[in-house]
Amino acid sequence: MSKPLDGILVISLEQAVAAPYLSSRLADAGARVIKIERPEGDFARAYDDVVNGQSSYFVWLNRGKESIQLDIKQEEDLALLKNMIAKADVFIQNLAPGAVGRYGLDCETLRIAHPRLITVDISGYGEDGPYAKMKAYDMLVQSETGLATITGTPEGPGRVGVSVCDIAAGMHGLVGVLEALYERDRTGKGRAVKSTLFAGMADWMAVPLLHHDYGGKAPGRVGLSHPSIAPYEAYETLDGPVVISIQNQTEWRNLCEHGLGNAALADDPRFKTNILRVENRAALNEVINAVFGSLSREEVVKRLMAGRIAFGSLNSVADLSEHPQLERITTDSPSGPVSVPASAIMFAGEAQEYGAIPALGEHNDALRKEFAG
Repeated sequence: MSKPLDGILVISLEQAVAAPYLSSRLADAGARVIKIERPEGDFARAYDDVVNGQSSYFVWLNRGKESIQLDIKQEEDLALLKNMIAKADVFIQNLAPGAVGRYGLDCETLRIAHPRLITVDISGYGEDGPYAKMKAYDMLVQSETGLATITGTPEGPGRVGVSVCDIAAGMHGLVGVLEALYERDRTGKGRAVKSTLFAGMADWMAVPLLHHDYGGKAPGRVGLSHPSIAPYEAYETLDGPVVISIQNQTEWRNLCEHGLGNAALADDPRFKTNILRVENRAALNEVINAVFGSLSREEVVKRLMAGRIAFGSLNSVADLSEHPQLERITTDSPSGPVSVPASAIMFAGEAQEYGAIPALGEHNDALRKEFAG
C-alpha cells in the first residue's frame, strides 16, 4: 500500500526525543528514515529497560527506521554521512548547540551545496540570543517557560508527567517539514526549518502569558481545576471521583437542572457567568460537592448523561492500558513484538502499518555499501 511520503529520503542525526519524534512520524508516513547513531548508540536506548530489555522511549520513537553507527569525528564516517545527505530530501539534527557547524553540516553550508534539501535544526533555544549556547532538556524548559509554575498543586510546582517540550518541538518540526516539502513541489527549492523546545512551549503557554500581560496576573496552580473555567475539575462521589467540564451557559444550565437537580441555581448571582463562577469557585464547589458527595458515581454519571454534560474518569495508567477506546499497534523489535498506542495521525479507510524498531547498527553494512564514495 502506498503512503504519502513514499520516495522521500530522510537522514536524521538524532538523539533523545524531539528529533526522533519528528523522524518517526515521517517514517510512519512512508519516508525512508536513516537514523545516524554515535558508536555507542542514541543515549535514549539506555533511559530504561522496561520493554523486554529495551527503552520505552526508544521503542516509542524509532519504529520504521534504519540504524547506522557513525563517528563523524572520523573523516571516513563524516564523508559517508555527507554522501547520504547529498541524496536526501530531508536532513534532521538535534546535536548540542554549534556542533554541526564544526563538521560542515550546518544548514547554510548544506543548502548551498544542495538547494533542494530541507534541513531541520532542533535546539533548546535557537541559534541567537543569550540562551543560544545553553543545553536544554525537557524539565529545564518546562521550568524556563513557566510551565512548572502553573502545574501542580497550590503547595508547590510540578513537572508535566510526559516530555511535552520535546514533543512540541518535534511536532512543530514535523509541520515545518511538511510545509517545506509542499513548497518545494512548487519552487524546486528546499527550506531551512528551525524548531526549538523553548519556542514550542512558549506557544503552548500563550493563554497564561496573556493573562499575565493583559490581566495583570498569571493563573495559579489549581491541581485538577481549570484556572479560567468553572466548574471544570474532579468531584468526589460516594464511590470514586468524576471529572466534569462546563464550557458554556447552556451546559451550565443543564448541569444545574439535571446534574444537581436545581434549575434555579443557574441564575444564582454568584454563578450566572463563567467569570463569576471562577471568582466564586469555593462556594460553587461546596454546592456541587454537597450533591455529588451524597450520590453513587453511577447515579452521578446517569444524571450527567441525561443532561449531556461532558464528563470523564480520573483514570490511572493501568486504566488507560485497558481503556476500550485505546487503539494499539504491534511493531517488531530486536527483543520481540512491542505493543504501543497507534499513531494519532490516521486516514479514513486505511489500516495503519509501521516498520520495525532497529537494533543498534543493524543496517551498518548495507548502508555503508549503498552510500560509499
